[in-house]
Amino acid sequence: MSSPRGGDKEGGRDGERQIHVLAVDDSSVDRAVIAKLLRSSKYRVTAVDSAKKALELLGTEPNVNMIITDYSMPEMTGYELLKRVKESPTLREIPVVIMSSENDPDKINRCLEEGAEDFLLKPVRPSDVSRLCGRMRS
Repeated sequence: MSSPRGGDKEGGRDGERQIHVLAVDDSSVDRAVIAKLLRSSKYRVTAVDSAKKALELLGTEPNVNMIITDYSMPEMTGYELLKRVKESPTLREIPVVIMSSENDPDKINRCLEEGAEDFLLKPVRPSDVSRLCGRMRS
């Protein structure tokens, strides 16, 4: 059975909605790695290179199930993005996962206290992505 025109080609079985993850990282290499890991777990991924672009996309794309963002980015950090998402009545239910190459307990605790769903240390591994499965909201 073919899916109706305009249906999600990557969605799998008819009627099955694919989980959409917004990946935010200013590093093209890290962005490609996280996108590949998420896609290999059958997620639909939109990758952007800044928190400002992420906020713009969230304003036009209501069907994001999770945001995974780098902590350290120019202009707006992942922590600032987390705060903006959690302060928004329309976005606050979207789980936000922060990634960083720095294992800084103060930074990790600050993100978790602000409402981050999880904090992943880079390099992100397939086991990290598997752990996120149960945290997604559809």
